[in-house]
Amino acid sequence: MPNYPYTPFYCEENIWHLCQSPRFAELDTKVVFITNKTNSCILWGQKAGKGVEGLVQWDYHVFLLCKERVWQVWDLDTNFEVPSDLSYYLRATFKTDQVKLAVDFAPVFRVIDTKEFVRTFSSDRSHMKKPDGTWLAAPPQWPSIGNGTEPNLLQLINVEDKSIGEVMNLDEFTRKYS
Repeated sequence: MPNYPYTPFYCEENIWHLCQSPRFAELDTKVVFITNKTNSCILWGQKAGKGVEGLVQWDYHVFLLCKERVWQVWDLDTNFEVPSDLSYYLRATFKTDQVKLAVDFAPVFRVIDTKEFVRTFSSDRSHMKKPDGTWLAAPPQWPSIGNGTEPNLLQLINVEDKSIGEVMNLDEFTRKYS
């Protein structure tokens, strides 16, 4: 895999940059936010995860979905192959064949057209600061992403807000894209 701009713990910014790679210019791509009502998503196979299974609990996570022959996941934080076939990624990341999560903890997916995401995404990185103003994780070296508008990251991870993209549960997402 070629090198793409990347900073750990800033998946939304990593994906924003990835979306603009010429590699994806002529392909059908979507940006996918994963969260839930409790902002506590359980994912396996993540670089920042614990143990051999890479288990982590994120408030949200973001990856790029790209259709070549089949839908593929570009998750720059995964321990799995990049890109990964979507069906494999969903089974391995959410252990769908082994684990049944309570409704409030089950993943919810917001799928956004890539061009819309690149055009409208804005973050001031305030979600990555502790109350005392220090960073939870070192920020990227590039400037924060914004188009002169108010930051909209919290809107994108609010599963009740249906104004941007399409919000769906794991079954709906799997049926539509697998």
